[in-house]
Amino acid sequence: MNNTLKKIALIGQPNVGKSSLFNRIAKKRIAIVSDISGTTRDIRRHEVEILDRDALMLDTGGIDDTNDAIFSNVKRKAVECAKEADIILFMVDGKNIPDDKDKELFYELQALGKKLALVVNKIDNDKENENLWTFFEFGIDEENLFGISVSHNRGTKSLLEWIAAELPPRPVVEELIINEDDDDYLEDFIDPIEDINESVELDDGKIKVAIIGRVNVGKSSILNALVGEERSVVSPIAGTTIDPVDETFEYKDKSITFVDTAGLRRRGRIEGIEKFALMRTKEMLEKANLALVILDASEELVDLDEKIAGLVDEYGLGTIIVLNKWDINRDDFEAVKEKVRSKFKFLYYAPIIAVSAKTGRSIDKLKDKLVEIYENYAQRIPTSILNKTIETATIRHSLPSPNGAFLRIYYATQFETKPPRIALIMNKPRLLHFSYKRYLINFLRSNINFEGTPIHIVARGKGEREEKEEDIEII
Repeated sequence: MNNTLKKIALIGQPNVGKSSLFNRIAKKRIAIVSDISGTTRDIRRHEVEILDRDALMLDTGGIDDTNDAIFSNVKRKAVECAKEADIILFMVDGKNIPDDKDKELFYELQALGKKLALVVNKIDNDKENENLWTFFEFGIDEENLFGISVSHNRGTKSLLEWIAAELPPRPVVEELIINEDDDDYLEDFIDPIEDINESVELDDGKIKVAIIGRVNVGKSSILNALVGEERSVVSPIAGTTIDPVDETFEYKDKSITFVDTAGLRRRGRIEGIEKFALMRTKEMLEKANLALVILDASEELVDLDEKIAGLVDEYGLGTIIVLNKWDINRDDFEAVKEKVRSKFKFLYYAPIIAVSAKTGRSIDKLKDKLVEIYENYAQRIPTSILNKTIETATIRHSLPSPNGAFLRIYYATQFETKPPRIALIMNKPRLLHFSYKRYLINFLRSNINFEGTPIHIVARGKGEREEKEEDIEII
């Protein structure tokens, strides 16, 4: 995430339409929108484009003067967010008359000396537009007062123009000109194997990590411990996190983005906005390349843990299994590890790390392991090494001869990363039994570091470019 961008904070009481405006500006459905007051509880950050200018949008939890522990925490974080921002959009409900809570907070924000706009939402027609004059009680200048309707896309153009005027223009980037007569620039982009359709992807060093697990296993605490500060609201109340919270930081030349997904419950027990959280978790897994499966080390494993972990296997992500709440010295790690391995046989390649978000135990180790697993997940094995390894494997354990057929592997090549996908080019690909594919994968794992990542393998005939689903073995 670009830390040089100007920051725009959305502040206001619950259910005034902040998340809807956030989605409108981002041009995608990022924030959960619900009629339930207080749906947004954490701060979301998202890079946005406003009239060809870039900014970082911060959407805060709805501020509510209540004694509830969650919302008092949300209010504190929202004010802190306003102090961090360059531009503040203070949003109110235009269908209600101005109240003292709004005025008091507006004056507090005004004292920060930031660029400040009063955004009156739910002004759905010209008649309601006449109510805008009552909001001059805030002492706001006319050019900083905007009556809008996010749901009807009314008045938002003027607001966007006002914001864009406060943002710097994009820098001019000189066009890179390549001399196509010089073949050297293609050297790192062309694989010597020509009769395989490879997609060469350059690693951008951006790690996208989904944090998943049952409710109240400590996902938000893990996020806060990894990032090094309190970014996500933490509460003993199960299901505090409803929206996933994206947070990015730099570590060992990598840009790591964490998605703190909402806690999952059994489908029959999902009520209200929690069904949005389940849907959002799957959406985040589609975008992620790594996953932290968080388990509560202080409790016995349950079937739901296995079902949640199955989502990771389904999306083919690099994986680390995290035993959280390992708060005291225990001598039963190997026994617990064995239980986890027995429960999650399909994630046999995933390392298991015991941590304590509360005490910080092994958090640095977890960061290092994230980078390591990502490098395994994104690695491209040189064709020569890959073929030498496969050749050695076939010498140690010959290819089978089903019904007397002679099978031969001409060569192997990796045609994708994230996760690694390897093609075996051979004479009779459909006769290669899945058990021999598994043997080859295990042999590859014993000779090349694929810890934490699944491997996709497909057998193809010479000249075949389209892979068929039944030809693929995922191990």
